[in-house]
Amino acid sequence: MDEGTKLPHYKLFIKPTDLRELKRDIWIDEPIPAQLTIEGKKLEIDLSYRGSHIRDFAKKSYQISFYKPTKFKGSKLFHLNAEFKDPSFIRNKLSFDFFSEIGCLAPQSRHILLTQNGKVEGIYLEIESVDENFIKRRKLTDGSIFYAVDGDANFSLMSDLDKETKKSLELGYERKCGPIEDDFYLQEFIYNINTIPNSEFEKRIPKFVDIEKYLRWIAGIIFTSNYDGFVHNYALYRNGETGLFEVIPWDYDATWGRDVNGKLMEANYVPIDGFNTLTARLLDVENFRKQYQNLLVEIMSHQFTVEYMIPKVENLLQLIRPYVLQDPYKKQALNDFDQELAVITEYIVERRKYLQRKLSILE
Repeated sequence: MDEGTKLPHYKLFIKPTDLRELKRDIWIDEPIPAQLTIEGKKLEIDLSYRGSHIRDFAKKSYQISFYKPTKFKGSKLFHLNAEFKDPSFIRNKLSFDFFSEIGCLAPQSRHILLTQNGKVEGIYLEIESVDENFIKRRKLTDGSIFYAVDGDANFSLMSDLDKETKKSLELGYERKCGPIEDDFYLQEFIYNINTIPNSEFEKRIPKFVDIEKYLRWIAGIIFTSNYDGFVHNYALYRNGETGLFEVIPWDYDATWGRDVNGKLMEANYVPIDGFNTLTARLLDVENFRKQYQNLLVEIMSHQFTVEYMIPKVENLLQLIRPYVLQDPYKKQALNDFDQELAVITEYIVERRKYLQRKLSILE
């Protein structure tokens, strides 16, 4: 999904009766039939709203499932995100690309222009679905994927929501693909995170999780400052061959200096050592902590610099700027959009200062 010089144009057609049904109750997940034209090809689809709190926004986000054909370009479904609270439209994509560049699995994404029944709906971010086709596309070993659906995906035996012992070790997760038997491996993983004695943790935990990949994922959260990233905005992939879990980021619009409401976020808001039970236990081990510290230094020397990131930011902003003027929900906010280069630049500068000051606590 490489960006070109012009945004792809997705043409959505919905019958008025079906559109009325879609709008009748924004909290219903039942899809409606529709037609989507991509690159001149007409596709029969099922369309539904996606997200939780974002459904209340004037500009809706969608999940698209292919009906006829059942797959298009190797995918059976994808997501169209309105990026409504992000004045730049680019933070999600910037984050996913950043994670890929530092060695993590991450969804592919690209900006598109969406029209609905001939009317411009504006700029959307098309995001790859994290499912069995995500695995196949990367030629990874077959395995299972679990979505972290709420704050109970905190790698703990204690619920993040009611602060009591979890009634199930799978609480907070939903299996997206893979056999039902793999639920056992998730339960085993969570159980062992919390019960392996300190004296054995360094030796035994690498049998359940890819330590290097996990630490790179934590580093990605730290650099992008996704406050919810430690206990929520991710998926788990269990490699069927190695049996090891690794983490895939998801929902990264509240990053790079802005929070979930689009407000400015202080560069020191997300602590360098993060939080959640697994992270705390890993960083309690000297060798893992040193490995994590070295990773932060390495990424700050290469990817997380103004010189490396800002040309990427500029390219994305220049690509979509003409389409902001067409977006009926955002065209009045062009001045806000034009200030985002400075906001993201300042965030990187200040975040680097904070991290450099705090590196010593990992000694």
